[in-house]
Amino acid sequence: MEFLTYYLQQPLLNHLPVGSLFILQNESIFYQEMIDILSKMKNKTLDLLMIESTENLKKVTSILDVGGPSQLMKIRLVYHDLLQLPESFGNLTSLQELDLYSNKLTSLPESLGKLTSLQELYLSYNKLTSLPQSFGNLTSLKELNLDSNNLTSLPESLGNLTSLKVLRLNTNKLTSLPESFEKLTSLQELYLSYNKLTSLPESLGKLTSLEILNLYNNRLTSLPESFGKLISLQKLYLIDNKLTSLPESFGKLISLQKLYLIDNKLTSLPQSFGNLTSLIELYLNDNKLTSLPQSFGNLTSLIELYLTKNNLTSLPESLGKLTSLQKIRLDNNKLISLPESFGNLISLQELDLYDNNIPSGDTSDLRDKFDFVKKLYL
Repeated sequence: MEFLTYYLQQPLLNHLPVGSLFILQNESIFYQEMIDILSKMKNKTLDLLMIESTENLKKVTSILDVGGPSQLMKIRLVYHDLLQLPESFGNLTSLQELDLYSNKLTSLPESLGKLTSLQELYLSYNKLTSLPQSFGNLTSLKELNLDSNNLTSLPESLGNLTSLKVLRLNTNKLTSLPESFEKLTSLQELYLSYNKLTSLPESLGKLTSLEILNLYNNRLTSLPESFGKLISLQKLYLIDNKLTSLPESFGKLISLQKLYLIDNKLTSLPQSFGNLTSLIELYLNDNKLTSLPQSFGNLTSLIELYLTKNNLTSLPESLGKLTSLQKIRLDNNKLISLPESFGNLISLQELDLYDNNIPSGDTSDLRDKFDFVKKLYL
């Protein structure tokens, strides 16, 4: 379909063809002109209504009240001061994409649940404190962005969104997740950073299609045993929580490629950790680890390893098996020496041993032993 862009100052607006792209951009346009034009389009198939930079944008909701084109598919109303949506918004039943980014919405009408054709909904950077129960009727939704609102809880009906692939809930005030989350089995990406979660439901393990999970900056002290069922998980962000240990089932995350556990309170890792053989990048900075399991040597795909600021006094001989390793940060620990097998790390390009307890007399030997390393910090 060929998209045409029209501006309100053009007389052609009274004769819009089917499949038009309609953008209101002229700040001098009059409110009545908007109503007249949208009213004339009631029987047109308008694909996108994008209203930008108009003085009268506070009256947008009443403009949509007049009915508008009967087959409107996309609406984009961003960076404005919208305080609410009219109940009549639910009449736009052909709508597939709705972008209300960066407004001042504090609530949504129950009628929003009538938008059963909606596939993409963007509500980030508003002031929402809750979602209507009817939200669960949006069963065609594939992507939902609720970042940066004031949500304290989610309705159980959210579990009805079984087509959802991407769910963004970063920077809210959530303290828990509804049990109905287990029904979101099509979910591939889940973002929950900067909330107040203290625990995760056992039912989370049913999200077996999940590939990216971001739980950065919450208050988690542990993970459920069911966590190991997330067998499709490739990227996991658990930075800045309060984890003291990981469940033994953690080793079942065999698809995991990038793992971020920075700034927790881990004192040890489960023996099963060595089963994470797809790991490429591993971040364990700022924990309280005193040792690593022998199984660590099984992580033969590892390219980058970060262990800065722990309490490590020694390293396992098995670490020498990590022949793909290119970068390892071990600074700010309590190491006295390195295992002999460390010389097998022939791919190493950067090795940081700064601020450990290695005797000064041994540093020259280390420089000789690792003369092939481009960046060596002692």
